Amino acid sequence: MSDAQAFLRATSPDYSRWCGAMEVHRRLLTLNPEYAENRALIENTAFAYESMEQVTARQGLIDIPVVVHVVHSNSEQNVSDAQIHSQIDVLNQDFRASNPDVSKVPAVWQDLVADARLQFHLARTDPLGRPTDGITRTESAVDDWGTDDQVKFSLSGGQDAWPADIYLNLWVCQLRRGLLGYAQFPGGAASTDGVVVTHTALGTTGTATAPFDGGRTAVHEIGHWLNLRHIWGDDDEGCSGSDFVADTPNQGGANTGSPTFPHMTCGNGPDGDMFMNYMDYTDDAAMFMFTKGQSARMDATLDNARLTLTRQAVAV
Repeated sequence: MSDAQAFLRATSPDYSRWCGAMEVHRRLLTLNPEYAENRALIENTAFAYESMEQVTARQGLIDIPVVVHVVHSNSEQNVSDAQIHSQIDVLNQDFRASNPDVSKVPAVWQDLVADARLQFHLARTDPLGRPTDGITRTESAVDDWGTDDQVKFSLSGGQDAWPADIYLNLWVCQLRRGLLGYAQFPGGAASTDGVVVTHTALGTTGTATAPFDGGRTAVHEIGHWLNLRHIWGDDDEGCSGSDFVADTPNQGGANTGSPTFPHMTCGNGPDGDMFMNYMDYTDDAAMFMFTKGQSARMDATLDNARLTLTRQAVAV
């Protein structure tokens, strides 16, 4: 993406939310043949789960340990523990469909709302087995960051990842060009695995800034980390893209702001776009559901590409 395109995304109401996950995905596909091979296998497995040719055997919850790496160049970027805890609270509501605003899902889609049976907690032990609060803090000379993963390395002024087979790494920093966050899909290098969220879109308090002050940027990015695509299929504003989930309606591009139901594109009437889905681009207050098809894709990831992490979760 050029700087001019990025500026338009940052300043236009049509691009009020910007996620860099697909930008990272395309870069890795181009530069890393192993990533491309891994992605093919992961997508084959995801299809089998989403089409119910294969189903998860797990019955209970998965509790995922999270390490939050705060990388800051000033006091504002050095978000408080309270702001981080508010984000964990949002994750634990949204991935269990226990968020109060789930009641706003239109009646036609209420039976598609999914409890993904996921919980999150800040890590209690570090990679050496020592007690931790699950938060690292790194003062950096770098003022802001892009999608090039430099925030994930100490040598470039960021903070190295903790082992990705044990922890979900979540970096919090100042992202540039209007970027709210980005994630690495499963199948990439462990050293860059995880999600990145700009500090003004983290949690519900502190520096969190409307309209992205509901903690939904991290929900969206962790969706990508669990192999969910943008709901419109990333074909700009066409109708030929797919998120590879059968129970999410086809739609023509990202929705932004807070649309009114129904909003129709791509001949998807009478119900139109599922713009309240976490994998769209609407404001935090306007997104409040995952579907059962999306949950099946997450199950495929947790049973396979991220299985080692789920086996370690209880210990850390």
